Amino acid sequence: MNLVDSFGWLEYFADGPNADFFAPALENSDQLLVPSICILEVFRHILRRRGEGPALSAVSAMQQGRVVDLDAPVAMTAARLGVELGLPLADSVILATARLNEAIVWTQDADFKGIRGVKYKPKRPSPSA
Repeated sequence: MNLVDSFGWLEYFADGPNADFFAPALENSDQLLVPSICILEVFRHILRRRGEGPALSAVSAMQQGRVVDLDAPVAMTAARLGVELGLPLADSVILATARLNEAIVWTQDADFKGIRGVKYKPKRPSPSA
């Protein structure tokens, strides 16, 4: 199973420099987990920058994978991982969701660098930057 974090989804939707890194995980929806917190983060980001229509389209694409809600076991595991690894709240929920579902996290978020079960690729600047 694969789980792409919010940064990865946004990179893919924007066809950013690392979009190809995330494509194999995102385009295999049968093996894709989507934490509900990623839907929140991606929807909010796109809503703020591009409006409701594009944000709803993004969420529709995300829901092609298996959406995993934030329940008590995920929340408690996230709390433990957050304390143990010093992760921010959303990142700890993402990692907990992956670990409880035996999934690999795909990310370009440096907070995940060096963590077991994570495929990390450093963010590259876009050509126009």
